[in-house]
Amino acid sequence: MNQEVIITCAVTGAGDTKEKHAGVPVTPEEIAASAVASIKAGAAVAHLHVRDPKTGKTSRDLKLYEETVKLCRASGVDMIINLTAGMGADFVPSDENPAVGGAGTDMISAAERVIHIEKIRPDISTLDCGSMNYSTTAYIATMEMLRETARRITAAGVKSEIEVFDLGQIWQAKQLISEGLIGDDPIFQLCMGIPYGAEATTGNLLAMYNALPCGVNWGAFSISRMQMPMVAQSVFMGGNVRVGLEDNLYLDKGVLATNESLITRAKEIIERMGAKVLTVDEARAKLKLKK
Repeated sequence: MNQEVIITCAVTGAGDTKEKHAGVPVTPEEIAASAVASIKAGAAVAHLHVRDPKTGKTSRDLKLYEETVKLCRASGVDMIINLTAGMGADFVPSDENPAVGGAGTDMISAAERVIHIEKIRPDISTLDCGSMNYSTTAYIATMEMLRETARRITAAGVKSEIEVFDLGQIWQAKQLISEGLIGDDPIFQLCMGIPYGAEATTGNLLAMYNALPCGVNWGAFSISRMQMPMVAQSVFMGGNVRVGLEDNLYLDKGVLATNESLITRAKEIIERMGAKVLTVDEARAKLKLKK
């Protein structure tokens, strides 16, 4: 069991959740304010996406990332900033020509996917390993794309958080590590329950845990109603946790959540299990991050 737990708040995500919950933060000001509130509630890491302020839809606009991070850094509340690098990899074959992307496709190069990481240099960047099928799109990340992404994140002096959705992606990550493309002490995030990756079961979590390199810092999360059960399972197995509106909109059945209410609930679970929730400084030390 993990006795010293890091909580990550996934503040807003990239899904069409704004249509389901008016409280999902959209503008840089809203995202930064929600990140600050989550840190005050007990999180140490703010995992950030950005959204188009006019439409509420997901965005990968560099200026929005810069503005959001600037507001977080100027807030006076210390936090570990974790930016996504998982955008720009969605492919939907055209009905007329399957070799060409149709509606819903958003494909850019590996280099373009990390421009904001190289410019902003957050504490942590996600490295989404492997291609997979989502419910409506295919996510494309070939080994060569992953090599370039990993190389650029490391060259920027940013720590990789390796997001894995299935067993084969852990294998890919270990290959990147063996090639020296990922910096020291990477973090693994086991992403459970996302269609159509690994289902959020105890058996699947155990299998993925057993495939991890020895001694790495790792955490796990699940989406929707399995978010809080996964908090307990991850801590019990030695991992850290992630909660937030990116992954789940409800605190209880029929009760819409805020990021701070989800953090408060997760913290209560962790502490009732007899573990300690780490502060930002303590989490930074555990993850070997420079302030």
